[in-house]
Formats: sequence, structure tokens, C-alpha cells
Amino acid sequence: MEVNLIAIELLLLFRTVYKHRTNPTMSKELSTRADNYSQWYQDLVVKADLAENSAVRGCMVIKPYGYAIWEKMQATLDKMFKDTGHVNAYFPLFIPKSFFSKEASHVEGFAKECAVVTHYRLKNGENGEIIVDPEAKLEEELIVRPTSETIIWNTYRGWIESYRDLPLLINQWANVVRWEMRTRLFLRTAEFLWQEGHTAHATAEEAVEETRRMLDVYAEFAEKTLAIPVVKGTKTANERFAGALDTYCIEAMMQDGKALQAGTSHFLGQNFAKAFDVKFMSKEGKQEFVWATSWGVSTRLMGALVMAHSDDQGLVLPPKLAPIQVVIVPIFKNEEQLSGITVVVDKIIAELKSKGITVKYDNRDTHKPGWKFAEYELKGIPVRIAIGPRDLENGTVEVARRDTKEKSVMQITDLAVKVEHLLDQIQTNIYSKALDYRETHTYKADSYEEFKKLLDQGGFVLAHWDGTTETELKIKEETKATIRCIPLNNKQEEGKCIHSGKPSTQRVIFARAY
Repeated sequence: MEVNLIAIELLLLFRTVYKHRTNPTMSKELSTRADNYSQWYQDLVVKADLAENSAVRGCMVIKPYGYAIWEKMQATLDKMFKDTGHVNAYFPLFIPKSFFSKEASHVEGFAKECAVVTHYRLKNGENGEIIVDPEAKLEEELIVRPTSETIIWNTYRGWIESYRDLPLLINQWANVVRWEMRTRLFLRTAEFLWQEGHTAHATAEEAVEETRRMLDVYAEFAEKTLAIPVVKGTKTANERFAGALDTYCIEAMMQDGKALQAGTSHFLGQNFAKAFDVKFMSKEGKQEFVWATSWGVSTRLMGALVMAHSDDQGLVLPPKLAPIQVVIVPIFKNEEQLSGITVVVDKIIAELKSKGITVKYDNRDTHKPGWKFAEYELKGIPVRIAIGPRDLENGTVEVARRDTKEKSVMQITDLAVKVEHLLDQIQTNIYSKALDYRETHTYKADSYEEFKKLLDQGGFVLAHWDGTTETELKIKEETKATIRCIPLNNKQEEGKCIHSGKPSTQRVIFARAY
């Protein structure tokens, strides 16, 4: 019996080793950013266990490690929303098609991406195959939610009667479907997760204030939690959200010099209120249409997190978003050594947890310490602590930080305090590095030739534009660059449009983008 148990244990160990040696996500080396940035990104998302492609075309499976990061994003943002007076609700996934026809510019903006439900039942065909039951056709086709303005504003009509019902500050955490033809994990998928805020106000001024307030919330989250510097600005008329009077955005720069829109906040005016007849009785006793906003961020932020900070060895996660902030790896040769190490580590873990630090103790004997080091480097764990028998004798541990790969020997005494300060340093350093990259890759161009050369280098190009959609579209067609935003509080200066030569009063940010 004992021999059989030993044989089974050896078989299980062999299967574990074989699995890691033959699993493509474990054995395949990452592409480098310099050689193929796009492939590097795809490799890293999969190999670091963030997500993978699913059996449904254009959709993804967010794996537990990736979802843990998204949960931390969600928790932080949710608190920020509630701290600014918002509450959560949930609205249907399906939207009657007739709702979309009520706001013309809105339906035009989403028509090409809509998935439509036409039937509600399946049945067995003559040859035993499963077919759509032609007798189960819906009286009205349903759109699978690409965004929720229409269903929400139809609902608000029954919630708002008087100025006493305003402002209405609602947020929804949900999934949406936009039928993208060319997809990339997190950055662009047919289905993705997001939050969408939808608010109603008595005046235009209040609605604009709300729009700007939520833009500031997004910018604060991006810089203090994601550690990604962003530029706040407004979109051009051509780039506005479908149905909005103004779209505000935060724009970030990735390590390949491309821009990524990291969040948007929209002033919708009274468009949706008029489309769905949402009125309120004002203090003066008059019936007026309410003023609206909407705002949202999505799992696209996961892609931004990867592309803004990571390196050729794997993820680099800001401590505020790392599911595991500290990993402890014991160095041992036998069970006796491991037992002695574990006694000390248990105390360290308790002290770290008392400071709110998430920690993992990897005492597996199925993998060598070097393998574990590589694994946690790949997954972007901010701090790694190694401890062996000699460390026990000296009362020390080896501490390695992921962002700079620097190692140092620290006394076990007050280790939790030192690690807490180190995590703060790492968070600050990651942000500073991203900011330095953006500043050294932001240029000014005063001619079209200079503009095109700078675009090829990658980065933000500040250039004059004559303010017309015609010129904007010509530049996009010729260079694949778009106006990312008109920065808020932009410096006013006289100049000439780089393309048309017409007068301009300010520079705007151009870039190629995701």
C-alpha cells in the first residue's frame, strides 16, 4: 500500500512538471517590446494569466488573476463614486429596437456594432440539428446593450416628476456588447465589462459641473491608483460620443508612443430627455426637460495597465492594484528547515496583514525557488521576500522590488513598516517613470512634414488645427493620427493649421491611438 502511495505521488509530481513544461503559456518566451510591441502585449496578457480568447469569436475569458485586478479597480472606483453622492442600480441587458430610433445621432453612432435578438426559442430540426424556431419570432427585436442611455432614460421618465427628484445620480456596473470585427484582449472585444454613470439635473450648469467632476474622478484614479499620467481635455465634434453636446476625456500614452483613451464623461444636454419626454416641475412651477450626463470606464483600463508599465520580463503592477503585494519564498533543503522558516514567516505575515498588505507564502516543494522568482516577476508582484536558514541566523531577509529589480538585505525587525514604505515608493516610482516617458515623447510641430516625421517616432504631437472636421478627417486619412483631445485650460497662441494653413488659436494633441 505504501509503495502504491509513493508511486501515485511520483506520478502526480511528474504530471505537474510535464504540465508546466508543455503548457504554451508557461514555456513560450515573451516577445520583446522592441521587436513586436503588439505581440509582446498579447503574449503577456495570456502568459501572466490575465485573460485568454474564448470559444465565442471576439470575446474573452478573464482569468482569476486578471479579474482580481479588475475587482480592485472596481472597488476603488465604486468608493469614489459613492463618495461623490452616486448610488448603484441595474438596468436590463436587452433594449427594444424602437428606443434607439428616438435619438437619431445615438443610433447612428452604434448601429454598426449592435447585436440583435430576433427569436426567443430553439427546436430540433428534421435531421436532429438545433434550429431557431421560426414561430418564436419576437414582436419587437431587442438590441443587446451597447450602452444604456435609451433604456435608462425611458426608465427615468417614471422616476422624475419634480425638482425635488433631482439630481438623480445613478451608476451601473455591467457588461456591454459592441460587435467589433478586429479584437484584442482587453483593448477591444465584442463583450466587455464597464461602469456607466447616468445622471439627471435641473440645470445645464449642474450637468456640466457633474461632467467635469466625474472627469476629475477618473483622472485621480488613473494617476493615483493606476499610476498612469493623463491629459484631461475635450473631444472634437467629430470624436464626441453619439448623442452628446460635449465629450470630456482623459488620454494616456502607452510605451509604444500610442495614445489610449482611458475614460470619458459626456454632457448630453437635453437630447435624451426630449427623446424620452423626461420633464420635471421647476421651482417656478414650469414644466422643463431635465439635463443629462453619462460617463464610463471599462476593462480597457486593464490593457492600459499592462502597456503603460510592464517590461520584457512580465507585468509591473502598481501596489495599489496588485492582488498580491508581497510574496515570500522560503529557501530550504528539507522539512526541518522549512518548519523553522515557517515559524518566522508566520509572524512576518501577521505583521504585514495588520497593515493591510496582501501577502502570499509560497512554500510549495514542487518548484525550485528560481522558478518561483520568475513566475512572480512575470505576474508583477511588487515585492518579493526570500528567506533561508542563513537568514534565520542573521535575522535578515532578502527583499527584491519588481519595478527596478533592485535587491537589498533587511532586518526582520520592523520589516512590515519597511515594506509598507517600500510599496509607497514603488507606486510613486511607477507613476514617475510613466510621466517621464510621456514628457520625453511629447513634441511640437509647426509644419506638416515635421508633423508626419514626429508621428512616426511615436508620442503626442502638439500642433495647430483650423477647427474644421474636414481638415481633421484629411489628417486622419493621410497619417492615421487623430486629435486625441483639446486640453482643458489650453494655452492660447496664434498659429497656422499644419494642414490647411488657416489661422488657429491653440495647439491640440494628435497621436496614433488604440
